[in-house]
Amino acid sequence: MAPSPLPPHTLSVAPMMDWTDRHCRVFHRTLTRRALLYTEMVTTGAIIHGDRERHLGYDGAEHPVALQLGGSDATALAECARIAEDWGYDEVNLNCGCPSDRVSSGSFGACLMGTPDVVARAVEAMRGATRLPVTVKHRIGIDDLDSYEHLTGFVRTVEAAGCETLIVHARKAWLSGLSPKENREIPPLRHEVVRQLKLDFPHLTVVLNGGILTLDAAQDALTWADGVMIGRAAYSDPFILARADQDVFGEDTPPVTRREAIEAFVPYVAAQLEHGQPLNRMMKHTLGLFAGQPGARHWKRTISEQGHRPGAGLEVVQAALEGVPGVVLDARPGAEVQPA
Repeated sequence: MAPSPLPPHTLSVAPMMDWTDRHCRVFHRTLTRRALLYTEMVTTGAIIHGDRERHLGYDGAEHPVALQLGGSDATALAECARIAEDWGYDEVNLNCGCPSDRVSSGSFGACLMGTPDVVARAVEAMRGATRLPVTVKHRIGIDDLDSYEHLTGFVRTVEAAGCETLIVHARKAWLSGLSPKENREIPPLRHEVVRQLKLDFPHLTVVLNGGILTLDAAQDALTWADGVMIGRAAYSDPFILARADQDVFGEDTPPVTRREAIEAFVPYVAAQLEHGQPLNRMMKHTLGLFAGQPGARHWKRTISEQGHRPGAGLEVVQAALEGVPGVVLDARPGAEVQPA
């Protein structure tokens, strides 16, 4: 019997600036067919005035895939939402959570939590321009605007504009004094705030983001949250995604092995090499595939030291594979080989 369909946000992979490119998404798709994938944040100016193929191009295998936008001008965001639909994306997401200086100076990202009316106008304009779902990713607070009352006021304002799905990073953000990396680590995680938000807004889709390091933790959170977004763990140890289709989405096909994931990725890599893409730009997303397993050091060293060389090709991937034991390459998730 086929599993019942689950909402598209049940499990997703968090967008990360300068990391979640199309190569990363295609690789993640070799591990999970069902998890929702996001682009890294793309600014409205880059889309409207820049190279759209560079910023919006993706491989058909990536679906379902959402475009995350950075901006605050409602007219520009509406135009980009329309373009996202034209390009075939499955969702458009407004970033109200990134705390970097360059984002704040552009009046978008996490600083938008201080101006909920601006976010509401943007959401309303975007919804008027596209049939795609329009979602918002935000923090639980910024700077001194970190009370639960401020958070619920932000949510009510955005909800009134028609947003039905919120992806909530369970940390506040300090817009001055902390780097983006520190903002992912220093402000304490407060999952209980997101849980309370779901209790107070049961009709909204509330997705938990922040501090989810394992698929088991994701499943625990799904007992109360509508969805879970996995962040850095999906990049440092991507094989955690290999169980997602079975354990989270109820698929009855066996999860992939690491060898199968690489073999599925190779045709894409080969095609991109033909178009001039450097090998290391694609294979860097696989560096954590063997985390904690025998052969991991050989894999990372081979890819890192040889993949950047001019003309590097699939022979580097083969050399990297040859240093990984077959029992590791062919182990299913949950049957990993423990180092001696």
